[in-house]
Amino acid sequence: MKTLPFQQDEQKQHVAVDCADGRLSVYRFCAFCVHCSGIRVRDRVIPSPQKQALDNIKTKAASDDTLLNAAMMFNTLIRDGEAIECDDDANEGFVPLYHQ
Repeated sequence: MKTLPFQQDEQKQHVAVDCADGRLSVYRFCAFCVHCSGIRVRDRVIPSPQKQALDNIKTKAASDDTLLNAAMMFNTLIRDGEAIECDDDANEGFVPLYHQ
């Protein structure tokens, strides 16, 4: 498990991390990557909302709009967070979460 610290601009509009694929946008890539296991917010690691929502949808325990709510929660956590917890120990880089 790797901790990838955020690299933010002054307005916190663009947040990036150094991934195996290079510097990637957290909002465009980490949010939809199979390796994103959580967001570090101060002393806590919050599990990836998208992975939890996808698991709930697969087991028919949630509706499709659960993914939209998960994406909004992810954005909120990124705003308050400091780093991404990434389980890409093999350095594969970005792997789409929704194309499995």
